[in-house]
Amino acid sequence: MTTDGQVVDSVRTVVAGGRRLRISVRPGDGTAPALLLCNGIGASLEVLQPFVDALDPRREVIRFDVPGVGGSPAPSLPYLLSTFTPVLADLLGKLEHDGPVDVMGFSWGGGLAQHFAVQHRRRCRRLVLAATGTGSLMVPAHPRVLRRMMTPRRHRDPDYARRIAGEIYGGTMRTHPERAREILHGNTRLGPKRGYYYQLAASAGWSSLPFLRLIRQPTLVLAGDDDPIIPVVNARIMAQFIPRARLHIYRGGHLALVTEADELAPVVDAFLNSV
Repeated sequence: MTTDGQVVDSVRTVVAGGRRLRISVRPGDGTAPALLLCNGIGASLEVLQPFVDALDPRREVIRFDVPGVGGSPAPSLPYLLSTFTPVLADLLGKLEHDGPVDVMGFSWGGGLAQHFAVQHRRRCRRLVLAATGTGSLMVPAHPRVLRRMMTPRRHRDPDYARRIAGEIYGGTMRTHPERAREILHGNTRLGPKRGYYYQLAASAGWSSLPFLRLIRQPTLVLAGDDDPIIPVVNARIMAQFIPRARLHIYRGGHLALVTEADELAPVVDAFLNSV
């Protein structure tokens, strides 16, 4: 469905793997595999809207709110990355995607995407890892940045988000910190606080470093040269250990996928379209 020539996403709730998930599907024309997007910590699916809008409109794009974030109800018990990937596989089945799709993970979602690529190899054609790392076994952020990440306050307090934006996100947020307020609070939905802590718990002690060589799909690793949360050296490590990886380093910070979507979406499209 389109309005004035623009594709309109279908937002609804789907039960997959026993969990109720709020999802968004931007329809494509069927000429390319669908793209499953896995979002960052504490962020509802709306955060990546600028990136989705900048992607080739022929590509179907599937997004979801993880349990307890945005419009997805919080689970009664915490979950793990390894136990959530079957939920995504079931979601794809519910959406009638029985064949392989492309998978892209941003920040926290990059860990989920790495797990999906290994656990559900036949369901993942190509993999894109943006502003993400290998979990507990990685070159860490500065302790000040890590301390900020331990709380969902930036998602719940617009003024706080603006004050710390340059310090934790880097890139254009250093000169335009007000954009963090716009990105995190403009059109996003808030879930209960425990949804954020469930996401933290899901990746606590987790690392993909031991199994990077098991990621056999062609993989694009995207990283900013000024990302305080995920220092760029982590992308270099990932690209070295993933057998079929290519590395693209851009000038920018952690949220460049959103703030510089017009620059990075064509990079992703070119990779997904390459032979």
